[in-house]
Amino acid sequence: MTYTMKAAQIDKYSKRIEASVNEVAIPNIADHQVLIRVKAAAINPLEMLIMTGSVKLIQDYSFPLTLGNELAGVVEQVGKSVTTFQVGDDVYSRLPIDQIGAFASFVAVDASAIARMPRNLSYDEAAAIALTGLTAYQGLHEELNVKPGKKVFIPGGSGSFGQMAVPLAKEAGLDVIVSGNTASRDRMLALGASEYVDYTKQDYTQVVSNVDYVIDTLGPNEFKKELGTLKRGGRLLSLRTGPNKRFAEDRKFPFWKRKLFALAGAGYDRTAKKHDVEYRFIFVRAEGKQLTKITDIVEQQQIKPVLHPKRFSINEINEALTLVATGRPEGKVIVTW
Repeated sequence: MTYTMKAAQIDKYSKRIEASVNEVAIPNIADHQVLIRVKAAAINPLEMLIMTGSVKLIQDYSFPLTLGNELAGVVEQVGKSVTTFQVGDDVYSRLPIDQIGAFASFVAVDASAIARMPRNLSYDEAAAIALTGLTAYQGLHEELNVKPGKKVFIPGGSGSFGQMAVPLAKEAGLDVIVSGNTASRDRMLALGASEYVDYTKQDYTQVVSNVDYVIDTLGPNEFKKELGTLKRGGRLLSLRTGPNKRFAEDRKFPFWKRKLFALAGAGYDRTAKKHDVEYRFIFVRAEGKQLTKITDIVEQQQIKPVLHPKRFSINEINEALTLVATGRPEGKVIVTW
C-alpha cells in the first residue's frame, strides 16, 4: 500500500510564481537518510529564482519538482546506517540543493544535512533560520575567511539575513556595521551591531569607509557604492549580484560552465580589481555540522527570528509565495502543518 501526502510542486520553469498542491507518495528513505515529518517550512526569495529557472545553471531540476529549501520537524524514521538521530528528535535543515522539497508533509533527507533544533525556538522559528544561518556562517568563515578585530559592513542587513549574520559576525570577533530601515535599528544594535546607518536619514557611502569585508544583500545596483566602502585588499561577498569565475571554479563546474560564469561575472571582477578588492558570490549548501554550531549560538544568545504574523497552510502556498515575491513581509513567511 502506498501512503500519500500533500506537496507543493511545479512541472516546469515559468515566469508565473505559481505552484500546484498535489497528492504524491511519501518518500522511502535510503540507509543514510531520515524521514522528517515537516512541522514548518520557510519561504525564501530563492524559491522564485528556482521557479523561474534563474539558477538552473547552478542547479537544474527535473520535474515535477517539490519546492522548499528549509524546514523544521520531527524525525519519523531513520535509515540503517544513521546513528546520530532517532525517532522523535526535533530537527531542522537547509535541504541539500539537489534534494529540495520542504513544502510537503514528509521529506527524506541525508542525516548529514540536519541538526537538532535550538531548544529556545518553536518549529516555526527554527524553520526560519537554517538557510540564513548557514549563509552567514559559510559567508563569514569560508568565503570571507574573517579574522577577529576586523570590520564587516552589511548593507541592507536589517532583514532576516542580518538577524543571523550580526550575532555570528560578532561571535567571530568582528566589528559589525549595518544599514537598514528605522524600525530595525534597536534590534540590530541589541544583536551586536556596533554601528547602524538608517538609510532614510543617511547615505552609507558618506559614513562608512575603510572596512575589511562587505556582505551585499542588495544586488547589482549597489555594487559600485559598496566597493567604495572597502579598504584595499578587502573582500566583497554578494548573496544577490551574480556568480563569477571563482564561484564556478570553487564548485568544480565543467569547463563550458566555468567559461560561461567567467563571462557573466567579468564586469564585476573587473570593477572589483580596479578597487583592488576581491569579489565573491555565495550559493549556500546544506551542512549539518555547521548548523549544530549555529544551534549553540542561537541558544547561548537567545536569538529569535522575526516572523510574518500570518501562518499559511499548504493550500495557501501561492498566497505565501506571492507575498515573498511581490509584497513586503514583516518577517520570514512560514508554511505550517
